[in-house]
Amino acid sequence: MMKNNATGQLRSGFYGFSWTYFFFGFFVPLFRSEIGIAALHCLLSLVTLGLWQIIVSFLYNKQYTNRLIEKGFRFNDTVERNQRAAEAIGVDLAVHQRVPAPI
Repeated sequence: MMKNNATGQLRSGFYGFSWTYFFFGFFVPLFRSEIGIAALHCLLSLVTLGLWQIIVSFLYNKQYTNRLIEKGFRFNDTVERNQRAAEAIGVDLAVHQRVPAPI
């Protein structure tokens, strides 16, 4: 789980192989409100006759989670899950974890 402290929004962050993207392709970014990414992926899937969809299945979850981090989202789950996710996508957990609420 990831949280944007500025807006209070919660989103699920993902890492690893994306079976969802493998089966549903460009519909995944479309349903995750990434319209531009969905359009680009649709075009590239058509041009490469579906090869793009197979390749991106290995990359999409990491890229999506990194885009969430760029938008201000921070890891907001248990310490173990935060650590595992940060290692999987290659970010420094100390920089990208939730900010504790002021007392």
